[in-house]
Amino acid sequence: MKKRALTALPVFNEQDTVNEVLDEVLRYSEHVLVVDDGSSDNTSELLKQRTDIQVVTHEKNLGYGAALKTAFEYAEQEDYEIVVTIDCDGQHEPQRIPRFVAACKNVDIVSGSRYLKQYEGDSLPPEQRRRINKIVTAELNRLLGYQLTDAFCGFKAYRVSAIRELNITELGYAMPLELWVESAAQQLKIIELPVPLIYLDENRSFGGVLDDGSTRLNYYHLVIDRSIARVGTDFSQVPAAASV
Repeated sequence: MKKRALTALPVFNEQDTVNEVLDEVLRYSEHVLVVDDGSSDNTSELLKQRTDIQVVTHEKNLGYGAALKTAFEYAEQEDYEIVVTIDCDGQHEPQRIPRFVAACKNVDIVSGSRYLKQYEGDSLPPEQRRRINKIVTAELNRLLGYQLTDAFCGFKAYRVSAIRELNITELGYAMPLELWVESAAQQLKIIELPVPLIYLDENRSFGGVLDDGSTRLNYYHLVIDRSIARVGTDFSQVPAAASV
């Protein structure tokens, strides 16, 4: 019999937040997986002390996309219906996990959006990251027929059977862009749910040259174009992507 839902957290050097976040996640999710993506601080030791979660460890840092890919594979292998992904830096609110699971009943992907609704106490997003998100989201909508408002939010719920055939090759922070292209090609049904806009780490590193905003934006354009070419779908001939 299939297990209902797994909450998966990609983790890299989160020693300051990992235990607090996991304690809160466990209040709302019975099954929790941490993908430790080659942490070099004390995160791995803290995780070893816990008996209330499952941990899969990458021996070296492979990237955000690689951690999510591992989570998807684990969810399929362990026969879960739904996998919820949530970041471990405190920017996502675990109490929203049940709502994401419930919303995924009749759709394939439920994606959090920090721009669907304003919440009291919302952070002011770093201007460069907000601008890049806006540009890339508009590009995905134009090319794929989506109606997305936030291309990059990591708080999502996926129906495991629907994402089984997605071919994810991008292992870094550009992975969500490839996922949107793959999802459109498969005509997956997608909805967005509003989540608060909370930025705690304005100095996040995207990896080497990608810390430069212009370089990162150019790379995101490249990933989208490359992903569309790889799936071989003429999106002008495909019904508008099923997002509401």
